[in-house]
Amino acid sequence: MKYIIWLSVLFIAIAGSQSSYANNSSVREASAEDIERAEEYLQDMKTAKARFVQTTHGGNQLVGTFYLNRPGKLRFEYDPPIENFIVADGIFIYFYDAELEEQTNAPIKSTLANFFLRKKFSFADDLMVQDAKFAAGLLQIRVVQAKDPDSGSITFAFGNDPFELKKWRIVDKQGMITEIELFHLETGMKHPSKLFAYIDPKKLDKKPSYND
Repeated sequence: MKYIIWLSVLFIAIAGSQSSYANNSSVREASAEDIERAEEYLQDMKTAKARFVQTTHGGNQLVGTFYLNRPGKLRFEYDPPIENFIVADGIFIYFYDAELEEQTNAPIKSTLANFFLRKKFSFADDLMVQDAKFAAGLLQIRVVQAKDPDSGSITFAFGNDPFELKKWRIVDKQGMITEIELFHLETGMKHPSKLFAYIDPKKLDKKPSYND
């Protein structure tokens, strides 16, 4: 079950209340140009760093820092006292459970994270846009897997001033929702390579620094 929860965190969703996606009187359909703009934005976002709030289906919230280095690499680092983390090293995604002091991993290509971490991002190919609209001041694009549209969905949400990724949400096959909301998003930086390497915390005397 914990493995499934970690996969839900990965893909990947966005925080805020559910009403911010649906219950809004000023909803209008997005155009093909709007979708293309979002697609190009995600393709061009090679590196990023942001604070995030993760909200699970049960309403629990966790806070931390998100790092991205496409293709293939990301990290979710939670604020203390949570010592869990998620890291993708370009081949595998590792989910470290501090309470159990163990990690679970999976090939990136076997998770929904692959759609975001691959070298060429596209809303076509393996994905299909199911809904695209402006609501709650955000451009919201809901996508599903083209070959299995009933397996769940990802909704990306973008702000317009400036145009940037604000949120993402996952709804799995059972209807469970996980959301991530980004704050203070920065892009275009260079991350240290060790940030995206899985390092077993049990073998460290202290928490590693990634600022060197």
